[in-house]
Parts: sequence; structure tokens; C-alpha cells
Amino acid sequence: MPRKQFDLIVFDWDGTLMDSTGTIVKCIQAAARDLGLPVPDNRAASYVIGLGLQDAMEAVLPDLDPKYYPRMVERYRHHYLAQDQELTLFDGVPEMLADLSQQGYFLAVATGKSRVGLNRALNTAKLLSVFDATRCADETFSKPHPAMLQELTRELGQDLKRTVMVGDTTHDLQMAINAGAGGIGVHYGAHTPEELKPLNPLFTADSVPHLHAWLNEHA
Repeated sequence: MPRKQFDLIVFDWDGTLMDSTGTIVKCIQAAARDLGLPVPDNRAASYVIGLGLQDAMEAVLPDLDPKYYPRMVERYRHHYLAQDQELTLFDGVPEMLADLSQQGYFLAVATGKSRVGLNRALNTAKLLSVFDATRCADETFSKPHPAMLQELTRELGQDLKRTVMVGDTTHDLQMAINAGAGGIGVHYGAHTPEELKPLNPLFTADSVPHLHAWLNEHA
């Protein structure tokens, strides 16, 4: 049997494993509306998904008085926590993760969520025991800085050259490039295929089953 190309597969969370892009966009817009600030359109709000929360608010409304950003974060969390228990995984995610784990891959998450937010999501999705390690934006540098991937590989004793990052945004793919890891894009999340293409991912998947099939054959 040929040696696998990768040993560690790192997944983004929102828009890659969890079907949460639309909810996040609405919560960013609601936070701005609460504070009487300009409401970003869907494209602008979706583009910042994947960044740490403070970084996302600064990116989506870059010209604000800095005092507004912590208030934007607070209002966003208020709206998001009211509905995050209703969010669901994309079809095929539990089966894909179980299969990859059974094949002996190390599995990890690198996300712009907070630690509290990721733990809530993992608990709701019943995936707390699936991942070998996880890293959140409030624990280290936000994407696209390579720190999350560097820290995950160190924690698990893995090699970045044999690590692949799977995500739905340019932030994920740029982080992989910055870390010297492989990158795989998905087309069903926050960023468009046209936005992902210039970052030259190894593969882009149209669905979770499509991603699962490619990983089984090529990873």
C-alpha cells in the first residue's frame, strides 16, 4: 500500500464542517444595526469569516472609531449565542471524520472561533472526542498567520510538509501557504471559487462527500 501524502488533516470549522456562514453574516449585520453603524452587505460580512472576532469586526468596518469594535464583538456574540445551538454540520461530515480517523490520520481544527465557542460547537455536534487537537483565534495569532498550524503540528509531533489545511476561505489557504502546509478549498462556504483559485489549492471540493472522496484517494 503506498504511503499517504499527509498524516495530519486540519479543518476550519465555520463554513467547512458547520453550516454557519449565513448565520454569521446575519449576526455581524445585526451587531452593526444595534449600534447604529453602517450595515455591511452580505459579501463584505462573509469575507471576514474565519478571522478572529475582533479582527473580523475591524476588517468589515475598517473606518470606525476603535471604541466601537469591542461593542460590535459583544453584540455579535449576543446574537450568535441565541441561535448557535440550532446550527448543523454539513451532510457527510460525521461519516467523513469517522472514516479518516479509522484510517489513522491525525485530525485537528484551526478556527477563528473562541475556545468557548468551539467547545460549545463540538459538544453540540457530538465531536468532542474526534479531534486530536484544536486551536482557536483567542489562543494565538488569527489567520492567515501560520501560528495555528505551527502549534498544532508541534503539539501532535507532526511535520508541516505532511499536513494539509481544509477550509472555505482565502484566510485558510493563505495560512497553509504561510506555514508551508498543503491547502484544500471548499466551494460551499464563505468565499467564492474565484477568490480561492489564485491561492492554488491542491483541490477544491463542491461538497463534503466530494472532499471525502478526494481525501480517500489522494491524501
